[in-house]
Amino acid sequence: MTAYTSSRLVLWTEVNLAMRIGILTGGGDCPGLNPAIRGAVFRALDFGDECVGIVGGWQGLLSCETEPLDLARVDEIIDQGGTILGTSRTNPFKDPALVQQTIANIGTLGLDAIIAIGGDDTLGVASKLATLGVKVVGVPKTMDNDLSGTDFTFGFDTSVSVALDAARRLKDTALSHRRIIVLEVMGRHAGWVALYTGIGSGADCTLIPEVPIDWNATVQRVMTAYKRKKYALVVVSEGIQIMQTSGEDVDDFGHPLLQSRGVGPEVARILEEKTGVSTRSATIGHIQRGGSPTLFDRMLGSRVGVKAVEMIHGGQFGQMAALHGTEVVAVPLAEAVGRLKTVPQEWVDLLTVFSK
Repeated sequence: MTAYTSSRLVLWTEVNLAMRIGILTGGGDCPGLNPAIRGAVFRALDFGDECVGIVGGWQGLLSCETEPLDLARVDEIIDQGGTILGTSRTNPFKDPALVQQTIANIGTLGLDAIIAIGGDDTLGVASKLATLGVKVVGVPKTMDNDLSGTDFTFGFDTSVSVALDAARRLKDTALSHRRIIVLEVMGRHAGWVALYTGIGSGADCTLIPEVPIDWNATVQRVMTAYKRKKYALVVVSEGIQIMQTSGEDVDDFGHPLLQSRGVGPEVARILEEKTGVSTRSATIGHIQRGGSPTLFDRMLGSRVGVKAVEMIHGGQFGQMAALHGTEVVAVPLAEAVGRLKTVPQEWVDLLTVFSK
């Protein structure tokens, strides 16, 4: 493969000892991004590298907006949610001219390598750039935990912990008022957040995108629990399909914007209609994205950030830092993107065990 070359972008086999590394965060924010940035900067210092923050994801490379990332900048961010670099859903591959501009600006900024921290979309861009010879490595993040190639992504543990707290509070008020309550959690294509929230909170019914809704079975399950406990909790993923949708707004990557779909309130309306029981809904939405990361997400973010720098110095470009069991390893970006990790049947079967 012929690599793209400039004064700073060289063949993949030519890895300098001290490098100027650009770091960006793209897509939706989630807890653990700042620990990942911090981990990368801390490890880069061991090699004498200079780290440059690219502001606003891939958009930052188009506009050449950067900020220095030194020890003073990242030292105290391990417990901070969000990302100090900002983020966007910019997709340079929407236009070939933007792709060439992105590559040219990497050279203009004097960057020897890029660390792209993001989910399927952000890492999909990184994978395509890698095939064009850009020296890029990936760090996987998504609160949905739906990225292939890694067992867990940081952001997931924190988001589910927030959802569990919400579920506990909703169960209290549901019992007080003898109601059914529907909790809508995030999860566009995969139901991992809903599944973990449902099992972890002791929900009576959990609806995920991977399983078509059987309303008769759902109503029976909810009413069985309600008659036994005088309340019922239903957890639903925002990505479930209740009705055919068309004409929805989409982002740069073609994904429908789900904030106006409102599946939680619609599920509550249907359940109240079918059961005759007073039913309410709650949507925690972007509350799941913010806040201080859990210990698990701090550790995972830190470890994959460290690994990304080690991959750069090992010449492992076009790969990402993935968690396999307890080890952080390099896996090809091409194997991780474009095929979401959805909930398999064995997990659906486990969910069914706890729906009585």
